Amino acid sequence: MALIFRRLLTWTVFAIFLSTLVHARNSGLNPDSKPAKGNQCREIIVRKEWRDLSAADKARYIGAVKCMQALPASTHLPGVRTRFDDFQAVHVALMIEVHQVGQFYPWHRRMIQVYEQMLREDCGYTGAQPFWDWTRDADDSETIVNSPIFDPVFGFGGNGIDVPGWAGHFGNFTMIPGFTGGGCITDGPFASYNLSVGPGTIPTNHCLIRAFNPLALNYIRTPKIEQVLKEPTFERFRIETEGTPVTSDFRVHDGGHIAIGGEMIDRYSSPGDPLFYLHHTNLDRLWSTWQARDPKRRLKDISGYTTWEPPFTNITLDFKLKMDVLAPLVPIRDIMDIQAAPSCYKYAY
Repeated sequence: MALIFRRLLTWTVFAIFLSTLVHARNSGLNPDSKPAKGNQCREIIVRKEWRDLSAADKARYIGAVKCMQALPASTHLPGVRTRFDDFQAVHVALMIEVHQVGQFYPWHRRMIQVYEQMLREDCGYTGAQPFWDWTRDADDSETIVNSPIFDPVFGFGGNGIDVPGWAGHFGNFTMIPGFTGGGCITDGPFASYNLSVGPGTIPTNHCLIRAFNPLALNYIRTPKIEQVLKEPTFERFRIETEGTPVTSDFRVHDGGHIAIGGEMIDRYSSPGDPLFYLHHTNLDRLWSTWQARDPKRRLKDISGYTTWEPPFTNITLDFKLKMDVLAPLVPIRDIMDIQAAPSCYKYAY
């Protein structure tokens, strides 16, 4: 009976995926959204934690991601085949420009918002981009294996197959002990999807690799989150959340990537794992929470260098965020308030 029930669930997901493709470019509103005040946004959509979505909503989101993996590419970056590849390739192309710098948080906020918009406009998804609240798995456990986010039907599949001797080769994280898996994922909706971007900056045809690491859970538990939310300035907040190599030890951002491992620990090609978007959406939620504690000041608080190397220039609210051909340039000031256009979303805490 359990096997029959599992197969029925799988066919349910597949049916909803087909429905998503048929109704691509659906213009209906998300039933959880509310009209925005004034005329800033047509609607404000609500981003929810993955396990707080209904089974049907999870299936719709997964179907929309698979739709992106079936649409032709928009960019002409190396290796791209699909719209999903576009986002991974843009991240590869701009990695040096958007990490360990002042635009780390604004750029990734913009990236997720554009990705969410394409899920809705090009693939008929009517919900909002979900997030993964790591603390709900890390606080009371020494492993993330049993998290609903890795469910093979209503999740993203589990760990990669065990590869003896694998030690974090993606992203050159060989100095970190504790990795398990290390091979291709074999279950879930993305087990059959081959990436054509990465590892690193090299276009290759390869499966989605994961390598769970329980040691990373130490960096994504509630005490760590509460600690960074007490930081008084954006400069301290961004450094103490983004982490290495600016900091000597790992931080929240590192922890989420390392916990999943495989593609996710490659600094360039990590968006090849669909879980990248749930991880970074939660980081955006963290920044939004920090902003909301003193909105009058923090919705204007931005700092940090614009580049890794000299000549150094301090970032300002007028700094333009680029997304190749995926979206027009916008200044950082336009995305500081998530409930104003072009963002138009909020979080269900």
